[in-house]
Amino acid sequence: MDRLENTIRPYAWGSRTAIPALLGAEPSGEPQAELWMGAHPGAPSGIDRGYTARSLDQVIAADPQGELGAATVTRFGTTLPFLFKVLAAGEPLSIQVHPHMDQARAGFAAEEAAGVPMDAHERNYKDPNHKPEMLCALAEFTGVCGFRAPEQTARLLTRLSVPGLSGVIQALRAKPEPKALREALTMVLTLDQDTVVDLVARTRNALLRLAAENPTPPDASMLRDYAALADHYPADPGLLSALLLNHMTLRPGEAVYLGAGVPHAYFHGLGVELMANSDNVLRAGLTPKHIDVPELLRVVEFEATDPAAIQPVQVAECPGEELYPAPIHEFRLSRYRLGSWPLPTDSPQIILCTEGRAVLVDAASEKLTLSRGESCFIAAGGPAVTATRDGSEATIFRATVAL
Repeated sequence: MDRLENTIRPYAWGSRTAIPALLGAEPSGEPQAELWMGAHPGAPSGIDRGYTARSLDQVIAADPQGELGAATVTRFGTTLPFLFKVLAAGEPLSIQVHPHMDQARAGFAAEEAAGVPMDAHERNYKDPNHKPEMLCALAEFTGVCGFRAPEQTARLLTRLSVPGLSGVIQALRAKPEPKALREALTMVLTLDQDTVVDLVARTRNALLRLAAENPTPPDASMLRDYAALADHYPADPGLLSALLLNHMTLRPGEAVYLGAGVPHAYFHGLGVELMANSDNVLRAGLTPKHIDVPELLRVVEFEATDPAAIQPVQVAECPGEELYPAPIHEFRLSRYRLGSWPLPTDSPQIILCTEGRAVLVDAASEKLTLSRGESCFIAAGGPAVTATRDGSEATIFRATVAL
């Protein structure tokens, strides 16, 4: 059991208070967006085994089978296949889409062959890996996820009575679902800049007017959330892209899974995020970063989806474990609300305490206490570990591999 020293990423959209509150620290006044836990080379966690402080990626590289276990190495190679985060959104994140594995490998190879620098503004693929992800809310979390059915979006846009949206409405109603969604997204992303500024302003005002006329939640809350995007990005097509997507609100303990090709964006909230160990992102607005429209349109899955919240389910063979099911093998997310429960040690795992104080005890009676916001790495195949609480209550999240 190795306590982790983790890096906080200060992205501009980050909350200034949520991560400090989780850690019991004073806010610095700067945005603190993501707390990274894992072995991603961009910000690997540090560990100290009593002889030297090293990064987790270095420790794993020195003994992959000893740290990850033979089964994980056989299936995923010699790097930790997941990245675990605490995500704290104070402002909207960019609308994003992640490629599937074949697209990531081909895109990365093509940019490498073309000599595109890794830090270039126009670089799309930072690695040859896909990036499915799951977000579980620790506090109420809002955003957008997946395309709304075309006719439903057409009705919403019609309610706004903005003349500049008539072409989008017509596209949504004139063609079958995939073509309708593709044409609508292409239309809003290829508007000239002057049109974008004017149309975003008119749409914002119409959303606020409609919210005032229909003050009952959740409709009014959704309309105000969309309108707020224009306050952050008044010259960006992101508001128009977001209006094609389902509005989503996660309550604490609820999760959402995001597979390849599903457009999504987070607006506000605090949650734990678990993903494949990748940083590949294609963007569709709400960002000053590069938007590669042709590549984005190639990666997006143009189908309407239902972003139903995922509820945890009790795992019969693992007492105390509440699993968030996901159709992916690189990661597995579960929650324990502690009494005293055994933790399986057949695969590498990161444990994060989000409430109270958790005490981990191994077969040799060695103890590791985790307070809120603290985490540890447990190598595969080690002694059995029991998780219990120090006090009246404690909650931990367990990130591991789905073998």
